Amino acid sequence: AKKRFGKQTLHTWREKFMRKYFDRGLKDVLRGLGSMAWQCSGNSNDALITKLKDAKLFSSAAVEKAMRAVDRGNYIADNPYEDSPQGIGWGATISAPHMHAMCLELLADHLKPGAKALDVGSGSGYLTACMAHMVGDNGAVYGIDHVDELVSASIAHVRRDNSFLLNRNLFLLVRDGRKGLPEHAPYDC
Repeated sequence: AKKRFGKQTLHTWREKFMRKYFDRGLKDVLRGLGSMAWQCSGNSNDALITKLKDAKLFSSAAVEKAMRAVDRGNYIADNPYEDSPQGIGWGATISAPHMHAMCLELLADHLKPGAKALDVGSGSGYLTACMAHMVGDNGAVYGIDHVDELVSASIAHVRRDNSFLLNRNLFLLVRDGRKGLPEHAPYDC
């Protein structure tokens, strides 16, 4: 049985979502990704974000502000500013920075101040912290992962980088992503 979102089926909603973002220029982003991905490495968080912006992987001021506020070096020990996925233990990886930039750009219309978001498979906590910056003090972002040690590590990462976010508008929990987090639904994204 298909889940229903109002009068739309999930399939119809997905089609409208993809059409909207392809109309917004996702085709151009994806076309440029072949030549830009993995070429945006920097020697600091600011250098990395500048290269991602120069590569036009995001254009939103909110995305830039969030990514500059969350230092990737606090979420991964080795090669944090290299534009490639990195292992973080427990069979998990932190995505490449260009993927985080693209994800935040695609969700920017939904990660407005006051919004509520769910990050399933929150891993290192990096993307979840960026989302928390975007939704602001009146929003909430819930990051869930099924590996206890990974959630503990992600809490330590956020505490080291942006401790003020924890339990104010950023919540990192051990949960089964297949079940979501219905007790805090609905989510804006």
